[in-house]
Amino acid sequence: MGMATVKFLVRNLINDIERVPAIQVYGRVSGVQGLLLEAGGIQRTLSVGDRCAVVARDGRRVVCEVIGFRQGRALLMPFSAIEGIGLGCRTEIQDSDPVIFPENGWLGRVVNGFGEPVDGLGPLPSGDTPRLIRTPPPPAHSRARVAGKIDLGVRAVNTFLTCCRGQRMGIFAGSGVGKSSLLSMMARNTSADVSVIGLIGERGREAREFIEDDLGVEGLKRAVVVVSTSDESPLMRRQAAYVTLTVAEHFRDQGLDVLCMMDSVTRFAMAQREISLSAGEPPASKGYTPTVFAELPRLLERAGPGAGKGSITGLFTVLVDADDHNEPIADAVRGILDGHIVLDRSIADRGRYPAVNILRSVSRTMPACNNDEENALVRRARSLLATYEDMAELIRLGAYRRGTDPMVDEAIHYYPLLDSFLSQLKSDATTLPDCYTRLAEILDMPFTGDGMGRR
Repeated sequence: MGMATVKFLVRNLINDIERVPAIQVYGRVSGVQGLLLEAGGIQRTLSVGDRCAVVARDGRRVVCEVIGFRQGRALLMPFSAIEGIGLGCRTEIQDSDPVIFPENGWLGRVVNGFGEPVDGLGPLPSGDTPRLIRTPPPPAHSRARVAGKIDLGVRAVNTFLTCCRGQRMGIFAGSGVGKSSLLSMMARNTSADVSVIGLIGERGREAREFIEDDLGVEGLKRAVVVVSTSDESPLMRRQAAYVTLTVAEHFRDQGLDVLCMMDSVTRFAMAQREISLSAGEPPASKGYTPTVFAELPRLLERAGPGAGKGSITGLFTVLVDADDHNEPIADAVRGILDGHIVLDRSIADRGRYPAVNILRSVSRTMPACNNDEENALVRRARSLLATYEDMAELIRLGAYRRGTDPMVDEAIHYYPLLDSFLSQLKSDATTLPDCYTRLAEILDMPFTGDGMGRR
């Protein structure tokens, strides 16, 4: 065994020893209902958010979180299965706060909601500084301004929805419209220093496919992936979202530009809804409890510029229910973030990917981040797309006769070229300068006005 390996093991052992509490306080399980446990004898020493460990009949220790109190008893929700837990099981208080110890050696690794490795590649290096998984964002007055473009490698986003370092964007779409594919393109092609990807409530099969096929070896080298699959407890799914932002903050505080991607915020909200309903909180809009809408800004505001040079550019997917973009979670998230990218099922159905609906999407940092020439290109292209979409039904039915309206004739000429420009394979990457160059080439193609364009 090499000296470096010995030092690594000793350092991890010392960190583990330092985390062992000096005394042990415990109580007993006094009730079990669904996924909720009630514990007595320790309620006066606990507060909401504290951790306990319940010792099951088979000796298994089930970590739980305090989510409330009822009739003088603490309400606990477990992070794992509760089989083997019954009345009288020992409940031990964990004195340490919920923290992780991120380190730069986490790059290229896949971890769970506890910051533990799940990729089968051995133990993770442990950082020297503990980081609370739930922290407030930097004060607004001390944060740097959002500035400087970030290259995401996707033509539709780079040109029409340009993002800046520290911006927070939502990706809104129904199921199966290409959210994960769009995220993988951005993760592989971004100009950011580090990517932190949170797969929250993801299908177990798709989690591995995303890591191996979509993200790939090159994308994983400079990324940390946090995974919590749909079969895990709501606490684990919620905690994985918090850990994703905590890892991103670790790299941001080193002065790095971090691209933080989360798929999806909707499943985080669903997990919080399950927790709140179990604690007895009354449902509000579509079954979502008030706590859900309080937790969303606390999570999303953690992304953004830091107090120093580093930044977290956030891309958060929102799974819209029944393609309703005004459902409660989509509406709440849209009001928090700095822009939204809408993926349209009708565009995906006709085979154009990524299925970004340019006219329904917006980046709130544009046009301030572009120069006058770039803004002029984008305005003209948007105008052509809007004109075509206004007349699309008449054009497809053959009811529009060319020559009736010169603006519509021009839009009909340029629309196939713009639509082809917006279409992009997952393996294809286009830099920011090339995006504007290619768009300018398309719009510089002369239009004769007689319904026939020439190159």
